Amino acid sequence: MAKLFAPITLGDLTLSNRIVIAPMCQYSAQEGCMTDWHAMHIGQLAQSGAGAFTIEATAVSPEGRITYADVGLWNDATEAAMDKVLQSVRRWSDMPIVIQLGHAGRKASCKKPWDGGRQIAPDAANGWQTVSASDIPFDADDNAPTALDIEGLVRLRDAFAQAAMRAARLGIDAIQLHGAHGYLLHQFLSPLSNQRTDKYGGSLENRMRFPLEVFDAVRAAFPAEKPVTMRISGTDWVEGGWDVEQSVAFSKELEARGVAAMHISSGGLHMDQKIPVSPNYQVPLARAVKAAVNVPVIAVGLITEPEQAEAIVATGDADMIALARTVLYDPRWPWHAAAALGAQVKAAPQYLRCQPHRLKDLFSA
Repeated sequence: MAKLFAPITLGDLTLSNRIVIAPMCQYSAQEGCMTDWHAMHIGQLAQSGAGAFTIEATAVSPEGRITYADVGLWNDATEAAMDKVLQSVRRWSDMPIVIQLGHAGRKASCKKPWDGGRQIAPDAANGWQTVSASDIPFDADDNAPTALDIEGLVRLRDAFAQAAMRAARLGIDAIQLHGAHGYLLHQFLSPLSNQRTDKYGGSLENRMRFPLEVFDAVRAAFPAEKPVTMRISGTDWVEGGWDVEQSVAFSKELEARGVAAMHISSGGLHMDQKIPVSPNYQVPLARAVKAAVNVPVIAVGLITEPEQAEAIVATGDADMIALARTVLYDPRWPWHAAAALGAQVKAAPQYLRCQPHRLKDLFSA
């Protein structure tokens, strides 16, 4: 059997294969509430044959949204809207649903990408004052964020926990905390964005403190049998920034606290990043973390070919692979990968008749 299509267990959750659909922002919410677009988007990918689907970065507070059109989970209205979408999807798919909880920090208050993506000033329509570990803007032209005080840190930690409780009520199967791509938790981790002089800044131990407090709060708020995972940037790709050695140390701390899996991406924190983009460019970061911890590790980034994905898990570089743009381009990628690797994949009974003639055992109902 292809290793890519072997089951894997996280906590008490067993995935049918090692393919995870990564969170992908759709910028199509209204006041944080999911819309019909999300029902269509999640619905089609819930028929893809992947092992799990991850809901896009979901803000735990209104000011935590990347754009004004981001999904949130901070009040009854956002919870009800998500419940409506999930009920629709679950009528036709039993694929496990993961939610990525996050806060954009200083990278919040932005236009939609197709409108340029630039930050919106706090006093302009659809804009607000951002917050961060320190008052250092992401871009020199951005409005400077407000450095969070202790009261603000407690408020945000509790917001993460409350969102986790809402996710539990919604029957979400797992939570992924967003500690990557230059968003708030990553802003605390990196010395480039965190220049605090209190117990939340300076040493690696101090810079890890708030993200670990958030993890502990979420872990305590979510059912113990359900997994909580974390996505991190393995490196900032900037000298003097967050790097793979610190990622390993952070992953070890998370493992000790009960993290169910680590998802290793990279970059997004600093304008001076130099990313060597090429197939598998982030896999060495996942490999380094996997060598140091005993929890499953997920690799992501320019994984486009079935044989490429199989090699990553078969050689032990990672335990799972995540797909984002690849599966948007080809929503049946897991089907095609199973066909290429001689494996079997689940398909809805409504689709069984499309099984190719030469692949008699490709689909399972």
